[in-house]
Amino acid sequence: MENQLTFWYPFLLTLFAGLSTGIGGILVFFTDKNNHKILSASLGFSAGVMIYISFVELLAEARHTLISCYPGTRTGEWLTIIFFLIGMLVTLIIDKLVPEQENPHEIKELGDKTDSHGGLYRIGVMSAIAITIHNFTEGIATFVSGMQSLELGIPIAIAVAIHNIPEGISVAVPVYYSTGDRRKAFRFSFLSGLSEPLGAVIIYFVFRLLQINEIDLFFGYILSFVAGIMVFISIDELLPGAEKYGEHHLSIYGLIAGMAIMAVSLMVI
Repeated sequence: MENQLTFWYPFLLTLFAGLSTGIGGILVFFTDKNNHKILSASLGFSAGVMIYISFVELLAEARHTLISCYPGTRTGEWLTIIFFLIGMLVTLIIDKLVPEQENPHEIKELGDKTDSHGGLYRIGVMSAIAITIHNFTEGIATFVSGMQSLELGIPIAIAVAIHNIPEGISVAVPVYYSTGDRRKAFRFSFLSGLSEPLGAVIIYFVFRLLQINEIDLFFGYILSFVAGIMVFISIDELLPGAEKYGEHHLSIYGLIAGMAIMAVSLMVI
């Protein structure tokens, strides 16, 4: 019975944090698809969220974790850089493998059908993939914190839930504008958050069945890798898309707003 309670309390905290991405996805039910200013600002906002998370949270945590795994050397610092660059390289390769007619960099006009379904939709899908991976590692962190102490796990879960809301927005908005389907956009946003409780379940069985002691090392690699993915997507797709679909200053305002909200949410932790 004690083992069950040890699992369920931190798991429910992680589930709560993960499902909050769906709150961001609800935004599309109150958005006018023909308002390109909202789209431009939202894409800039999404880039701000991802860039801030990557450099301030993920890379910093990865560096700290890997340095602690290799004390007295610079190995941890080098591994942080290497896996960050690998994340960018993998995303670059995926970008190159996309057929030219589906590549948003080849799109010329906003109203073009190919643009809507090849450009924005692709941005939404890639954002969903990046945030899903990020949420997976975040779910591990939230669950482990809850396992250690509910007094620690509860505030962390609340803080994670708060900063998952703008992540949900970054997934839902481009999918909605590309397809016009509010429910589909919400599903993408909602499902990207389910990787958090999935991460909790997997790490629970990893600890229980395999008794792995190198989880910190794995954690550091993944955090740095995801940071590389997010930075590449932000610079290569989100910011160019924000510029293309609206005014330059709107995309920058969105970028700053995204960073500011993430900064405040991370201060809660």
